[in-house]
Amino acid sequence: MKRETLTYQADGLSMRSQLVLEDAAEPRAGILVFPEAFGLDARAIERAQRLASLGYVALACDLHGDALVIDELQEAMAVLQPLFDDPSRTRTRASAALNALAARPEVDPARIAAIGFCFPMSIELARSGAPIKAAVGFHTSLATKAPPCGRGEIKASVLVCIGADDPFIPASHRAAFEEEMRSAGADWEMSVYGNTVHSFTNQEAAKRNRPEAIRYSQRADSRAWASALELFSRLLK
Repeated sequence: MKRETLTYQADGLSMRSQLVLEDAAEPRAGILVFPEAFGLDARAIERAQRLASLGYVALACDLHGDALVIDELQEAMAVLQPLFDDPSRTRTRASAALNALAARPEVDPARIAAIGFCFPMSIELARSGAPIKAAVGFHTSLATKAPPCGRGEIKASVLVCIGADDPFIPASHRAAFEEEMRSAGADWEMSVYGNTVHSFTNQEAAKRNRPEAIRYSQRADSRAWASALELFSRLLK
């Protein structure tokens, strides 16, 4: 398995993402891996490696610029607040990653998908109308301050995997997202896992010492990952 730093510019920042792939004779499907709010850490890279082992070209994407990782949750959320306030900036960073991956000779630009954890990079990329096949969000924020998408604007198949008891994504946000997807005529699905809160894919969630809000769930993690892989197998292979 090969890994290299892929650098590109976005939103006034130098983004230093990690490209992960195995050797192959022909261009393959590519998958963008957007990290949690903390930034491009080992967890995002490990997910990219999992995807590369299945034959995809995966790009674990920089979030904050210069591959910065912010370990303190409140600090990370404060840094990201301007992006929540202006989703066009989120979309700019996500689109730059998409363009960088699509330009690689190892990648078939007609077969690209995106996944994201916590921060809604993958979902905002889909909302932008980007020409990707699929967008998956794991415990990703669903609310947006962007104008509603017009009918037919969302090109990607959208899958969101949410904890039923996630205090950061209440039922009202899920309902609003459903209505947004219906109005846009999108191909979408939502998996909601019982007894599950935020960051259910993060095996280090316990160190936050907030089990009522942030907690790993092996059951939800494995189910959500299997759902994403099934979607990719159907749309990208």
